[in-house]
Amino acid sequence: MTVTPIPTPLTLPPLTFAKLAPTQFLAAHLSSSSSTTSTRPSGRSPSQPRSPRCHTGSLTHAHGSSVVRCGDTGVVCGIRGEILRREDVVDYQAPESDEEGSQGGDDDGMEDELVDEHRRKRRRKLDAFEMAHLNLLVPNLELATGCSPAHLPGGPPSAFAQTLTQRVLTLLHTSQLLRMEDLRIYSDPTSTGEEDESLDGKTRKREVKGWWVLYIEILFISLSGSAFPTAWLALLAALHSTTLPHTYHSPEQDKILSFPSPVAARRLRLYDMPVALGFGVFRDEGKGGRRWVLVDLDGFEEGICGEGGTVVVGAGGRVVRVEVAGEGGVGVEGLRELVRVAERWREEWLRVLGEGERGYDGGG
Repeated sequence: MTVTPIPTPLTLPPLTFAKLAPTQFLAAHLSSSSSTTSTRPSGRSPSQPRSPRCHTGSLTHAHGSSVVRCGDTGVVCGIRGEILRREDVVDYQAPESDEEGSQGGDDDGMEDELVDEHRRKRRRKLDAFEMAHLNLLVPNLELATGCSPAHLPGGPPSAFAQTLTQRVLTLLHTSQLLRMEDLRIYSDPTSTGEEDESLDGKTRKREVKGWWVLYIEILFISLSGSAFPTAWLALLAALHSTTLPHTYHSPEQDKILSFPSPVAARRLRLYDMPVALGFGVFRDEGKGGRRWVLVDLDGFEEGICGEGGTVVVGAGGRVVRVEVAGEGGVGVEGLRELVRVAERWREEWLRVLGEGERGYDGGG
């Protein structure tokens, strides 16, 4: 007697299902009715970023460095300062004075606060303009390290790497992150600012003899989504740990000298600590056009989401920059929710970095 075998249902391992039908695989996770909230293949909710890990001061030859990891994306950032002499700058003009608006007409405390806030904002704009004019920030991003199968080592800089480098430079200037005072080199070793008191008690203006140029190297050791936000976090951590030697111009030797003692070194002071949060929009055409907004995409999700962007948020919920690619199907309310998620993400990042919110309140 012949026994007819009972057919067994065809089942595929999750990894195979994800490779054969990635869109259906992601939709099956997000639309699962087993829980009240949608769950991504990584186990995160749509609005849950990956927890960052950070270590600073790893490179002893750099003035500042960091290693940051978000999920399977790892970035190393090193910052090295080089001196730019004033004689090497063609047609240099001293920056505008910040005396405009320094006089308050009334004794009202609210009026004084408004004047101070106006001066702080003006100073940050002038600092950002002078840095861009002198090209004091020089980032370079390297992907050809074997960080992913798409970026093999030894190759020329890809268009993606050049785009990321330009985005980093643009955000460095638009965020008004650094203080110009920390990068200036004066003619007197005792100078601590643009103005100091002389022996006769009168205030005199110090002469700028040079500047620090910050060369920023960002190296990817592994890449699995959210390249720009992770690179920006590594840059923030490296800037946070950057310490520059105290330098001055010697008129006798006509050279810029530095104090060898690390006690005299100065740490960079940041106006703010804005963080970048990437997001993507996933549409399931088979479910009546339902869509989900996913934050901090991993490599698998980036290959499926056709729309997305980046939200950069600073202290006090200040929106520094918004980038949207694709059809922009997030909407105004969706952007507001992304800003709220970015605020929570920034608080977590500050805890990881070991810095309290008080140090980066957006003031001057």
